[in-house]
Amino acid sequence: MAKDGPLEFAVLLGSLRKASFNAMIARALPELAPEGVTVRLLDPVGDYPHYDADLQAEGFPEIVTRTADAIRAADALIFVTPEYNYSIPGALKNAIDWLSRLPNQPFAAKPLAIQTASQGPFGGMRCQYHLRQAMVFLDGRVLNKPEIAVGAVQTRVDAATGALTDATTRGLIGQQLAALADFARRQG
Repeated sequence: MAKDGPLEFAVLLGSLRKASFNAMIARALPELAPEGVTVRLLDPVGDYPHYDADLQAEGFPEIVTRTADAIRAADALIFVTPEYNYSIPGALKNAIDWLSRLPNQPFAAKPLAIQTASQGPFGGMRCQYHLRQAMVFLDGRVLNKPEIAVGAVQTRVDAATGALTDATTRGLIGQQLAALADFARRQG
């Protein structure tokens, strides 16, 4: 059954850097979202403790349960992340590991989109491949197209203001958000 009405998207940012290019993209999402879609950033992945089964046995940290509740309540989740060493940044992978261990893990059947950006020419595509693999195992529903991999991101933002300035990139991200809204409504 399709969902009508407004949608809420949650964003999990995979970067810790204060002047992160990916954070600049994540902050631009609310203004690029189609009408009827709100977008909000989740808690920083750097605030999660290192995953440890012994720590889990003592109880899930509040940040894990709070983030999981927010993901479950959202109509879709967007990963915005750089690529580290051809893969998922460690802090983001750590957050995914924590979240995946909860009963009723929040990625299951959740509509998802992936956005990556890097200063190199490939825009983080290898990270997307690995993130998609992880989401297959966790039963996430990853939107296939359009893909957002922003290469040479440093030329597409104004580092002084933190604004995503490149019109083509803004347009492509807007197209992905509209496609994610349609996808989420069909999954609804």
